[in-house]
Amino acid sequence: MTTRRTRPAPRPPEGTPPRAELARQARHVLADAVRIARWAAAARGTDTAPRTGPAQERAATALALTPGQIQAGWDRARLAGLVELHGGTARPGWRLHAWDRDDTAVLRGWVALFDAWSLVHPSPEDVAPGAVAEVVEAVPQVLSLLQLSQGPVHVPVLLDLLGQRVEELREERCEVPASGPAPETPDTPGVDGLPALLDWALEGLAAVGALTLDPGAPERHATLTPLGNWAVWVKLEQICVAAQSPAGNIEQSAEDMLRGCARLTPGPARAEYRAWLAARTLSSAVTELLAVARGEDALLRGLAFEALRVVGAPAEAEVRATVAEPSLRPYALLWIAEYEGADPDDAQEVLTREEATWLWVDTAAAVADHGESELLVRHLDSAVQGTVPALLDEVRAVGHPRTVQVLVALAAAHPDPALAKAVRRAAFQVHTGGA
Repeated sequence: MTTRRTRPAPRPPEGTPPRAELARQARHVLADAVRIARWAAAARGTDTAPRTGPAQERAATALALTPGQIQAGWDRARLAGLVELHGGTARPGWRLHAWDRDDTAVLRGWVALFDAWSLVHPSPEDVAPGAVAEVVEAVPQVLSLLQLSQGPVHVPVLLDLLGQRVEELREERCEVPASGPAPETPDTPGVDGLPALLDWALEGLAAVGALTLDPGAPERHATLTPLGNWAVWVKLEQICVAAQSPAGNIEQSAEDMLRGCARLTPGPARAEYRAWLAARTLSSAVTELLAVARGEDALLRGLAFEALRVVGAPAEAEVRATVAEPSLRPYALLWIAEYEGADPDDAQEVLTREEATWLWVDTAAAVADHGESELLVRHLDSAVQGTVPALLDEVRAVGHPRTVQVLVALAAAHPDPALAKAVRRAAFQVHTGGA
């Protein structure tokens, strides 16, 4: 029996304020967001999300804030988990209920905002998404340097580090040929493009209260705030704890991590997802999980969206974008419905009959590939059609690429000879293109 070596968890930085003081600072950063969330919760009714339109105007008048402040505060309230949006109705999140009495809820809300800094502060419009993603992935290195320095760091020093980290990321992706540096493309910023992106990142982190920017003389410099210093330590601690997780998936790819979680019950699986996510930037983790979801393994597709449920708000934009992809649409619609507050048992109602049937086939494919025949037979009970003949008619029409394999596996597993024969006939008709 081998014993995994564990890393000691890092100690909080010297001079870290008490937890109550950190919570006070977090409440200050999110003060406008809390006011807006409470206004929306009190307004009730429909069209109470004050990001745009009449609701924004009513909130601006009631709270004596500008429309821009209302929009920014509303976005922060959602990212921090202070509000939940159900259709056009805003409802208070659990953190809003606990805001005045629970320092832990406050700090978790602020950390959620910190994780989503790149959503709080829009990236430059003239920069390609690939370039933005590289910088977001490299920012943890910049934050680590700021914490180790325990004081101001000149922006040119941070720029040098950012450039080095971006080059390392490109080498890891084999984007730098042996003959020399990779040519610049719209998605790969050169040295000239990085200063603007570093400015954007520092301004975004300053916007969420993680650091301060000082014009300085002769050069600008950045300094972590106590909240930012504490947040970087929290992330390091999470990585150390994750490295000691029982399943040991922290260093695996998303695909291998999900395969490792396939046999875990939901609670331990979520713990593994959190550990794996803690060791990565959320943007890169979401991209990797969605890449796995687009693959051929239906089990991993479902597990990828379970991991995305753990990510929460920072994954919203990318998950919403996948609604246009037929293979991901049912999963994305369910994710969005639950994110907006629907009970998981009721979320299926957002799917059309065709989407529910497609999802039934996809889930059956996962069971056929990774489960037991008894589970596949029981899966019949989850179909929305209610009868096997109706199910077979709609399964034949839905066009899932695994339909034939699923029906063949179901026919082989089912104990009722007559039903098994009907399923085999349906499989043959799909295979031959018959009616």
